[in-house]
Amino acid sequence: MRKKIRAVSAVLLALLMILAVPLGVCAKKPSELIVAGIPFGVKFHMEGVIVAGIPSEQGPAAEAGIRRGDIITSIDGEPIASAEKFAEIIKLSDGKTLTLEYTSDSVSRTAQVTPCADESGEYKLGIWIKDSAAGIGTITFIDPETMSFAGLGHGICDSAGGEPLPFSFGSAEEVSLTGIVAGKAGAPGELRGSFAGHKIGKLLKNDLTGVYGVLAEMPEQLEKEKYPVCKSSEIKEGKAYIFATVDGEGRKRYEIEIFDIVKDGKDKNFSVRITDETLLAKTGGIVQGMSGSPIIQNDKIIGAVTHVLVNDPARGYGIFIENMLKAANAPLAKTS
Repeated sequence: MRKKIRAVSAVLLALLMILAVPLGVCAKKPSELIVAGIPFGVKFHMEGVIVAGIPSEQGPAAEAGIRRGDIITSIDGEPIASAEKFAEIIKLSDGKTLTLEYTSDSVSRTAQVTPCADESGEYKLGIWIKDSAAGIGTITFIDPETMSFAGLGHGICDSAGGEPLPFSFGSAEEVSLTGIVAGKAGAPGELRGSFAGHKIGKLLKNDLTGVYGVLAEMPEQLEKEKYPVCKSSEIKEGKAYIFATVDGEGRKRYEIEIFDIVKDGKDKNFSVRITDETLLAKTGGIVQGMSGSPIIQNDKIIGAVTHVLVNDPARGYGIFIENMLKAANAPLAKTS
């Protein structure tokens, strides 16, 4: 009898393991992806507050070992959800020693700090902090079945360690492009624009490979822009093109060249060179805001533009679309 019970238990356990499938941003396998190449605004809120600067090495926080890029998550056991909350606790501390819980280089740490009063008598720790970030990027793809999307091709990371910032919540916003600062050697360019005040979706994940979320509605101009996914093993060095929006003329196709393909790695999987004379005349190459521009080769989406080389704005890096889909917890779409 006991053997039968054990056998039944084992079967039930196996069934539970099969049924316990994790649900991600793309819960259903997409057969095709809509190639975007349109700009969007990112409003990103962190878990805790990040140390954006330390003006003096003699301040309480610096003396306790706090560094730029560290993320403070609680004070005396109380979670910190905003910069305002952080400042309020320090201000009302009356100079008493506080216990800070923080993350530094992905390691959880604690520190004892004693706020000191400035010339006006207000208690401070001698650091600059922020709890959110905002910027402009490009949407790479949209799943036509789930409305889930991916953008940027790289995560929103801290400037110190380069790790993706802990994600609390965020939104995708409509933006209006207002100008271009062309890239030059040693001085990366950028797309300039403003938030239009209209939320188009929400962010669900911040990863080394990009940001992921769900759109509220499908952009009309993209409904027919469906492409199969190219496996990394099929990508070849040579000609390709990107879809990008860099000015008021809208989404355009620009020629590029792919080289130095690296099969391993999570993000910088191949190098990109802008060869399109029209785009070079407009932007000088890859500029901030173009990150996430989808790359097409042989009528398949192969990946996205991620980074620019500071000393050569015509060159940069790209990421495999496979890696972005994996990060979105979506199986690789079937290729034709």
